[in-house]
Amino acid sequence: MKFRLSIAASALAVGLVFPSIPTFSQENASSSYKVLASETEGFNLMRVEYYLKKGDEYFLRNDLDKAIEEFLNARKMANALIVFYGDIASSFKGIDARIPREMNANTRKAFKSLAKSNLRLASVYRKKKESGTGVKYLVEALRIMTPAKEEGQKAYQELIDLGFVNIPYRGGKK
Repeated sequence: MKFRLSIAASALAVGLVFPSIPTFSQENASSSYKVLASETEGFNLMRVEYYLKKGDEYFLRNDLDKAIEEFLNARKMANALIVFYGDIASSFKGIDARIPREMNANTRKAFKSLAKSNLRLASVYRKKKESGTGVKYLVEALRIMTPAKEEGQKAYQELIDLGFVNIPYRGGKK
């Protein structure tokens, strides 16, 4: 026992005498492991926004097929994120309230991104003179965002403009 105490005291003394011995650890080592947090390579909401931005660029260049591809990528990723965030939130319910709150906030953002991708897909199909194909995206945007949100109101207005529905929504913003 005396022997252990003397070794511990010696180690402590050495630590106090030589505090500035260089270490071999990397700074910000955890950031290099967050590969899913990248905008261009990740699996996150930033990546969904990246797909939307790329799709907008293609749309403005009138490359409608590539715009559709990017908007579908955004839609696919947003749908996956919604499921995963929901699963994580339900796993932590009753255990740590912070995590479900964060996941629910992320889910709402993912739903908004999904609605944006649906509205953009409908616009592309409308420009391609295939408005009927875009109806399903407008209906889904309306369903997930409701007429109370701006995206839902836009979706319903486009359905009116297309002649799919006739009664205007009077509760919307002017």
